[in-house]
Amino acid sequence: MTKIAVLGNGSWGSVLGSMLADNGNDVTFYGNIESVNEEINAKHTNSHYMKDWKLNETTKATGNLEEALDGAELVLFVLPTKAVRIVAKQVRKVLDKTGNKPLLVTATKGIEPGTKKLISEILTEEIYPNDQDKIVAISGPSHAENVAQKDLTAIACASTDEENAKKVQKIFSNDYVRFYTNDDLIGVEVGGAVKNVIAIAAGILVGQGYGDDAKAALMTRGLAEITRLGVNYFNAKPMTFSGLSGIGDLIVTCTSVNSRNWRAGKQIGEGKTLDYVLKNMGQVVEGATTVKAVHELSEEKHIDMPISEAIYRVLYENADVATEIKKMMGRAPKPEISL
Repeated sequence: MTKIAVLGNGSWGSVLGSMLADNGNDVTFYGNIESVNEEINAKHTNSHYMKDWKLNETTKATGNLEEALDGAELVLFVLPTKAVRIVAKQVRKVLDKTGNKPLLVTATKGIEPGTKKLISEILTEEIYPNDQDKIVAISGPSHAENVAQKDLTAIACASTDEENAKKVQKIFSNDYVRFYTNDDLIGVEVGGAVKNVIAIAAGILVGQGYGDDAKAALMTRGLAEITRLGVNYFNAKPMTFSGLSGIGDLIVTCTSVNSRNWRAGKQIGEGKTLDYVLKNMGQVVEGATTVKAVHELSEEKHIDMPISEAIYRVLYENADVATEIKKMMGRAPKPEISL
């Protein structure tokens, strides 16, 4: 049994924590919505995020970070990107006081605007300076709703330390979720983050009435952009993007109604504003934030990312969707394969 603190009790945090408890681990959730904590403790449900579903009854929740981290051997971050650095600073203070050195696992998929840092970089900076080996990222084609129903799922767990990746693989794997180790921590994170931008684009196409050919073209060229950014800016391994956190996550996020990013894009494609969509989604749409960071990264290194740039203009410069599609299709001819 491993004592695990799950920071974040939204849909994905709840499902992962419950799954880890199903695997025989001691799981405590930390969250800042007291009503959610109380419901988890009293009923082992989380109706705000996951309707008609019950968590493992051994799980517990608290709004006290010290209580959640007490004796934790593994800390799982399942927070919105914008909250990671804030909470990481608080975690560092608690760990400095206790002397505990848990393994850190991130299931957050995003890039911090401004700093343009990946989640593992934030956790390294704030909690374990100069010791990235204690960070593991998990990413792959998985939705909370499907894992909650024990759908068959495969996910990558990546670390610069092979043994730590194997530890996470052993703790997290069961008969319906299979974890594969990967040594390209940065590449796995880039794939998990940037696919959300492409998923917004996929939703926009559906909202505009386009069909399967358009979706297939978008996903394929979107993967080219993700790979280009990962290799040219982050020095990731190209093959990573042919794996679970690359093409795998891209497929599921661009095609599933369970994807918040896809749903957001569909509404934008139908004519709704970004402000309206974000206010009414009920949960974080990571791609809407990540596209800002991607825009900054591509401009800094002059990386060709026409889909991502078009989404940025639509979301933040009030560009017309139909005009952006026409411009993209009318660009100068070029070879298919290029980095």
